[in-house]
Amino acid sequence: MEMRLAALRKVLERRKLDGAVLTGRANTFWLSGFTGSTSLLLVTRQQAFLIADFRYAIQSRAQATGGITAMEIDDSFHVTLERLLARNNVRTLGYEGDVLTVSEFEQFKERLRTPSRYVNLSADLPELRLRKDAGELEAILHAVGIGDAVYREILPEIREGVKEADLAAEMEYRMRRHGAQGPAFETIVASGPNAAICHATATARSFRPGDAIVMDFGVKWNGYCSDMTRTVFLGEPGPELRRIYQIVLKAQMAALAALRCGILGSEADRVARRIIADAGHESHFGHSLGHGVGIEIHEDPRISTPSADMLEDGMVFTVEPGIYLEGIGGVRIEDMGAFIGGNFRNFTASPKEMLIL
Repeated sequence: MEMRLAALRKVLERRKLDGAVLTGRANTFWLSGFTGSTSLLLVTRQQAFLIADFRYAIQSRAQATGGITAMEIDDSFHVTLERLLARNNVRTLGYEGDVLTVSEFEQFKERLRTPSRYVNLSADLPELRLRKDAGELEAILHAVGIGDAVYREILPEIREGVKEADLAAEMEYRMRRHGAQGPAFETIVASGPNAAICHATATARSFRPGDAIVMDFGVKWNGYCSDMTRTVFLGEPGPELRRIYQIVLKAQMAALAALRCGILGSEADRVARRIIADAGHESHFGHSLGHGVGIEIHEDPRISTPSADMLEDGMVFTVEPGIYLEGIGGVRIEDMGAFIGGNFRNFTASPKEMLIL
């Protein structure tokens, strides 16, 4: 963690800042190891302080890593923070502009007397977490493995009459049985015409013969996320669903094969998008090919048409083309992996061949 603090201090030096205050959960966890829901993390050029209230006092002291002093608030977060800012002469202060609300920022400016200049670091901080270290990769790989296990176990539960919401609940229960902290995001189970909704919510709809069933789910383990999608069919699918499954599978396999260290996110996206467009479904693939995954389920790099992100060692991301036909259903196939030692390693082991249950 001290190396991570050093990386943030380089940002402070480059931006000519005396310190930065972190309020978001992801960067706080990455820098300090603290997993509580409320805190302030102040990092100056020489010191770092994790400020928590009574509820998290014991936890913050136990979790705060080397180089960070855990403190319980005096009176309020603002009072405690102002005392530390004054004591450490923090006149220029960075903050997470994509986390802090306008109201919270206004309160900072009103109640903190020491800083005279505030700098939004929302463009600087994502870069720090972009390349995962060995420990992070290990945690993500473990989370992916739990997802694979849940997928294997859930297939026998898919049968006519089962509700989307019930299957989603069963999947999340099994995640925890395998040691996960829980789902990385709300589990998507979408069947029949609901499968044409990219980010569907599991409903009370019951599975019916011929349905495409899209399962998009992730696991959180030791603070890190996984993400995968598989589409299966309950009974023989119609010809259009059968056709688009093969198109999506072809697009995904081509994109995976094209991955090389140094490729731009836009180049990888173009490989899959061209195959889908050539098959006449360009307008039915409206989302990006993929996204980074780590402490948060959506991080950099971006694998999309406008992305200028270069994919390099240590970057973890998804590859997830899809086709969605309103009133009929949809297909999405998603794996995730990382560049390690110059080569892409696909972490997701679940089979992708068309499966008819």
